[in-house]
Amino acid sequence: MIRPVMTEVGIFLIPFALYAIWLVANRSGVFQGASWPARTVAKLVFGSLLLTILSFILLAHFSGAAPHSTYTPARVDDQGNFIPGSEK
Repeated sequence: MIRPVMTEVGIFLIPFALYAIWLVANRSGVFQGASWPARTVAKLVFGSLLLTILSFILLAHFSGAAPHSTYTPARVDDQGNFIPGSEK
């Protein structure tokens, strides 16, 4: 569960990282408050939210089984053999 959460957090932080790289490229103070005005931070948050929502939509659309498929859970048979689950 931690990997999907960290993936979404990483996607959320992409615009902030790109802005920080842009500040470094322009030799502005990355750690100075004047380099991060409220209007710019608001735009970065808005862009981050859009990216995160888009990633959720793409994840829901392109992952998982085909529509109307049947899921068979994994199981262990009588001899102790592991039989993986499948989607048909």
